[in-house]
Amino acid sequence: MSSGGDVMVLTELAKQKNKVVGTKQTLHVINNGKAAKIFIAEDIDKHIKTKLIEASRKNNLSVEKVESKLKLGRACGIDVSAACAALLK
Repeated sequence: MSSGGDVMVLTELAKQKNKVVGTKQTLHVINNGKAAKIFIAEDIDKHIKTKLIEASRKNNLSVEKVESKLKLGRACGIDVSAACAALLK
């Protein structure tokens, strides 16, 4: 994905107040039907990425890819990296 696309995706995420951050919380809201959209960092472990993408597909959720965990964490308003995040319905 181009950095221009990342900027738009990250801006969208940063504006939203109703979100969760992190693998455990994101999988929880996906599996409980509370997620509206998923954001996944490209530089996470393959098994985590696979688990998130499969859960998203099962629940017909849109997945946005972000260049790095650090950029995703910053867009979520935290000072550490984040593997994934979800916007809530």
